[in-house]
Amino acid sequence: MSLTAGIDVGSTYTKVAIVDENGDTVAKSECPTGYNFARVAEQALADALAAGGIDRADVGYIAATGYGRYMVPFRDLAVTELTAHAWAVHREFPEARTLLDIGGQTAKAVRIDESGRVKAFRLNDKCAAGSGAFLEKTARYMGFTAADIPGLTEDAASSAEISSVCAVFAESEVINHLASGVPAPEICAGGIVALAGRSGQLVKRVKPEPAYALTGGLTRVPLMKRALEDLLQTEILMASSEFGVFAGALGAALLAHQRLRKATAAAAA
Repeated sequence: MSLTAGIDVGSTYTKVAIVDENGDTVAKSECPTGYNFARVAEQALADALAAGGIDRADVGYIAATGYGRYMVPFRDLAVTELTAHAWAVHREFPEARTLLDIGGQTAKAVRIDESGRVKAFRLNDKCAAGSGAFLEKTARYMGFTAADIPGLTEDAASSAEISSVCAVFAESEVINHLASGVPAPEICAGGIVALAGRSGQLVKRVKPEPAYALTGGLTRVPLMKRALEDLLQTEILMASSEFGVFAGALGAALLAHQRLRKATAAAAA
């Protein structure tokens, strides 16, 4: 069996997806990135191999993507997050032409063509208020973890207004809401709605075309999808939260298969 692995070394979490020759995922893993990118990539790959009962020798090609892709010493290929996510979304939703990836440190809006190639993109990497990091920090400030955010937002009766586009000022708004007795679920929901608003503006800058897809860690928060659909007035395609989280790793693994096939064909010629 011919297997390839994709390693997405993100700023917050590192994900690994191992796929077979049909592009189906046979194993995956996720762990906090930390500061040693090479070590966490090795550990995440080992975890995925163990989860799937796979021998490392059965993995014929490894592609790295994400924030720390160039720090994976055993990679065979390095690809951008834009390309990896576009490739994964194209396989899952061939009709998709616009995708939004919201990660720990950045949000990325991408327009792709009918073959999954990137045609235009915009990044919001100037401020944490435009990424998942702000939401995680907000949750910690209130005594919760990132894993609590989906449940908190679903429990919210309404969403508190968080209007600032600066993380520092947005944090001040959160503090003021807490001092005024606003419940934590409503503050978390307000953070999601605010992030959806910033992300939606990013999407509009790539001259988007339907259909739309969502990837990234924020796919684990149902309110994010609903807020984006309200803002953009369109359906957002999302296979599952797990697909969204592992889209970068999956796309890298699929691209690794493409490169492996070419290398095998060249060797046989």
